[in-house]
Amino acid sequence: MTPTPSFPELLSLIEARSEALREAAGPADPEARVPGCPEWSLRDLVAHLGGVQRFWAVTVSLADDSAPPPEEQRPDREPHGDLLEWSAESTRLLLTALGAARPDAPSWAWWAGSGAPLTAGAVARHQVQEAAVHAFDAQETIGKPEPIPAAVAVDGVAEFLSVFLGTLGPWPHRPARVAFQAIEGPSWTLDLSPSGAHADPAASGEPVTRIHGTASDLVLWLYRRIALSSVRIDGDRAVAEQLREWSIAS
Repeated sequence: MTPTPSFPELLSLIEARSEALREAAGPADPEARVPGCPEWSLRDLVAHLGGVQRFWAVTVSLADDSAPPPEEQRPDREPHGDLLEWSAESTRLLLTALGAARPDAPSWAWWAGSGAPLTAGAVARHQVQEAAVHAFDAQETIGKPEPIPAAVAVDGVAEFLSVFLGTLGPWPHRPARVAFQAIEGPSWTLDLSPSGAHADPAASGEPVTRIHGTASDLVLWLYRRIALSSVRIDGDRAVAEQLREWSIAS
């Protein structure tokens, strides 16, 4: 299991990845289509991240893990004025809310079913990945995709396996163990069974499938931003295909 970056580091990474998105979007055609989200224009992408950051700013500020913000307290998520300035203000609102909270302060989040914490720290962790993947989307849109920084991507693999997959419920196929190996060194194990997806299981056993790549490629593969063929798959390839289809369908 890889360590999660510290809370201050998470806030710095949110800021850096959000700025990377704006740097890519700034000089580009706002109506350009986003390859990773083909139904969106670049303007839609920037607006989406800004709206998400404003929502979580309010959610964290309420310090209530029992329910999402009521409708009357939810922010206006539609951009107004200059899009990039509105985006930068969205990031500032999120960072201000997180900075005012303790990492262990309660916060509602959609991943309660995964067993991951419902805290400001867990929100910050996920918002790093939200900004990082969408920064890649913006860069890819302008034809200049860059790898997700290793410090972000390594934790991104762990977060996806435990948080996103942990919310999907029962694995609908034959039970399997999958190993993910990053070229940078870290590795993760995922068990898939009728009880769901469980990262870094305590029980021993050999994986039936091994997926290799840079940490960035593993994250982008998990978020379906790059093709199945972009990573090396050893062992039972069908399990990797089933895992990808399962996360798409859910």
